[in-house]
Amino acid sequence: MPKIIEVYNKAISEGKPHGVLSADIRTLIASDMGYDSPIDTLYHKDEEMTAISLFNEQFARLLKGEPVEYILGEASFLQYKVKVDSRVLIPRMETQELVAQISERILDYYDPRNFLMCADIGTGSGVIALALKSIFKNWIVSASDISEGALEVANGNFERYGLRIPTFLGPSLKPYIDADMKLDVIVSNPPYITSKEETQDSVKDYEPGAALWLDKEHSVYEDIFRDYEKVKKGSLLMCFEIGYDLEDYLTGLMAKYLKDYEFKFVPDLNGKTRFLFIYIN
Repeated sequence: MPKIIEVYNKAISEGKPHGVLSADIRTLIASDMGYDSPIDTLYHKDEEMTAISLFNEQFARLLKGEPVEYILGEASFLQYKVKVDSRVLIPRMETQELVAQISERILDYYDPRNFLMCADIGTGSGVIALALKSIFKNWIVSASDISEGALEVANGNFERYGLRIPTFLGPSLKPYIDADMKLDVIVSNPPYITSKEETQDSVKDYEPGAALWLDKEHSVYEDIFRDYEKVKKGSLLMCFEIGYDLEDYLTGLMAKYLKDYEFKFVPDLNGKTRFLFIYIN
């Protein structure tokens, strides 16, 4: 059996022309060897790579550009490990920032200890709903998506952490309108990418396009803005993850549909506009 360091160095050499990241190689090795963290591959570098057959099979997929999260069927989000597959987007750092922004800003709008009704629109793998329900245990959090497959993944992740989060199948606010639900908080990370040319091949080739590309003629943003009064209980807070180039588009939609509102665009850690908070009295 080769040593772990030998397998790692060989993979680095073979993967470099294909843009394979060293972090992804360490992640595969750590998973295959049962280590707690990718950094453990360095601590155990002189041990034999007993899972070499499995690694070689997975590494071949990595060379083709398949994301390591899909290869392993798992991704990290905040302190959680969640199941993912090609039916859902891989959770991004920006979405972790969205949860952090909500946690920091909620006191500007509500007492978070209250039993607030919260809906996660376009939940995908369910990470936003999962994180918010874990942080705000009194909140009544629901999640919805247009994809039955995505809801299967999300429900599996909710069950994994023992969380009671009801899910609904349908577009935008329609499931909540149909159920006559009234909401305090709406959270959404809808499709917002406008340029396929600027998107990595691994994203375009493997992740679900319906969750990526913004169609301005049929956008989740517009659907929510148009129908918000049908689910508004009292005041309403809407929190979105957005594309950095959508400020003008969204400002126009807000002016068209919303009443008695205030809003704030918020940058991510890279300084790009990434979040939109809207408060409606």
